[in-house]
Amino acid sequence: MSTAIRFHSFGGPEVLRLEELEPAKPQPHEVQVRHSAIGVNFIDVYERTGLYPVELPSGLGREAAGVITALGRSVGGLRVGERVAYVYSTSGAYSEVRNVPAERVVKIPKGISDRQAAALMLKGLTAQFLLRRTYKVARGDPILVHAAAGGVGLILCQWARALGAQVIGVVGSEAKAELARRHGCRHVLISGRDELVPRVKALTRGAGVAVVYDAVGKDTFTDSLDCLRRLGMMVTFGNASGPVPPVAPLELSRRGSLFLTRPTLFNYISTREELTRAARELFAAVRSRKVRVVIGQQYPLAHAADAHRDLEGRRTTGSTVLVP
Repeated sequence: MSTAIRFHSFGGPEVLRLEELEPAKPQPHEVQVRHSAIGVNFIDVYERTGLYPVELPSGLGREAAGVITALGRSVGGLRVGERVAYVYSTSGAYSEVRNVPAERVVKIPKGISDRQAAALMLKGLTAQFLLRRTYKVARGDPILVHAAAGGVGLILCQWARALGAQVIGVVGSEAKAELARRHGCRHVLISGRDELVPRVKALTRGAGVAVVYDAVGKDTFTDSLDCLRRLGMMVTFGNASGPVPPVAPLELSRRGSLFLTRPTLFNYISTREELTRAARELFAAVRSRKVRVVIGQQYPLAHAADAHRDLEGRRTTGSTVLVP
């Protein structure tokens, strides 16, 4: 038997239950992974609350790392005992053991720990596609990053700085501001204290930024648009404050023929080739120390509800990891 976090109704963290499950044998083209570390993300909160509907009862979690314990038929290139990590479009990573498609698994290179890998697969690969594909950041680009002290934010800001960008971060407190400064931000603004649009315009000599990376959603969306320069790109990729309301395309024209996108990681790694290419670039950035993985807090798997309370209460910094 093994244990897993599951929920039978939508609601607050209190709906999460630790249950015993009998792991099934891996099907053809699957591997069984015994988890050593599990990443926690806001998408887990969205599913638990019902913002992103799932069929109940359901597990939670999209990313994890561990050791292969069994192989299904027709699996090549992997063996029992190898350290691997994955990010998968179906939830269920909040567990001791899980079967996942072999094509979604990547080997963890030397020099990267299991806990780092678990924190990287969703958050790090998100930073990779945001910086390298959604908007290809170039040297000298001024960029704005909301939630700069969060899991994606710290990775994104460090990597953007290594690419030569001028990073403006937005955080929720002075303590988080200091963390963001140490991890790539040239300038840091504090939400609720600093007026976002005037400060960004002043820092960019009136021009605005080339791109905004906004995982906050409803509360910051309009100000984010107003921070962009002519032909700038608005990337809204999260809903921490709630989903963005409908926006008229004319608003983009009025502000300087802006571009607006709402990307998701799984559209950028839908093929095995895309996944492995992105993972190689991500792991290389970590191993070269362009990016340092900051695990701000970790919890036992059984205390997943506490992790969710702290995440929603904005009491976390960097990445959050569960340990079975």
